[in-house]
Amino acid sequence: MELTDTHCHLQFESLVRQTDEILKNAQAAGVTRFICVGTSVDDSQKAIAIAAAHSNVWATVGVHPHDGKNFFEQEDNIAQLKDLLTKPKVVAVGEIGLDFYKNYSPKAEQEKLLRLQIEIGVPSGLPFIFHIREAWTDFWRIFDSYPNLHGVIHSFSAHPKQLDQVLSRGLYVGLNGIMTFTSDKLQLEAAKLVPQNRLVLETDAPFLTPAPNRGKVCEPKFVRDIAQFLAALRSEDIKELAGYSTKNARELFGI
Repeated sequence: MELTDTHCHLQFESLVRQTDEILKNAQAAGVTRFICVGTSVDDSQKAIAIAAAHSNVWATVGVHPHDGKNFFEQEDNIAQLKDLLTKPKVVAVGEIGLDFYKNYSPKAEQEKLLRLQIEIGVPSGLPFIFHIREAWTDFWRIFDSYPNLHGVIHSFSAHPKQLDQVLSRGLYVGLNGIMTFTSDKLQLEAAKLVPQNRLVLETDAPFLTPAPNRGKVCEPKFVRDIAQFLAALRSEDIKELAGYSTKNARELFGI
């Protein structure tokens, strides 16, 4: 059985000091491929460095919506992003999007940053990793103004209505540890309804540690716990779920 963590942050401080051990533990749990996701210019550079040092790790380049305001304070950030997207083993643009739940950056700045990164990313042909929180209406308004975008909704934790919107646009759905501890029945119903050819697994490590490991730092090895939970929820065999989710990850990211 082979699993893939399509969204983790191995470059973050709580994980980066023990990267080799973390990857070894994950592989012992059947997790064999990892997408290390960037959240700022500097952070994306670190993700690329980790990918360069490990044959089974790939990187993404993007600026999180929380950093929308700060991004435009440095004039060379745009040029740096464009350059980073050309580096070896970069397989996606992200994570990018809108977060109106915490609003660490003004909404206008978030939208400006999202549009900029879509426009920078489109010529690369790479998929996008989208972070959307409490911002679906504004996100679709922006998304639909660009033709032929493809990618994944990271950390999907919405309801069947939003799932239909995602699927109608041909996007993949990233499910993680949230599903193992949510009390929202509609979130679980949506997780059941994700088609097999659209589902990918992720941890968002070091965040969102799944049950029964709550209280621990999240690691990519916990993809297996997430897979076990989702297999039971969806009345599937875990080997079946592992097989199709890994196939989807390979097709989406070209890994």
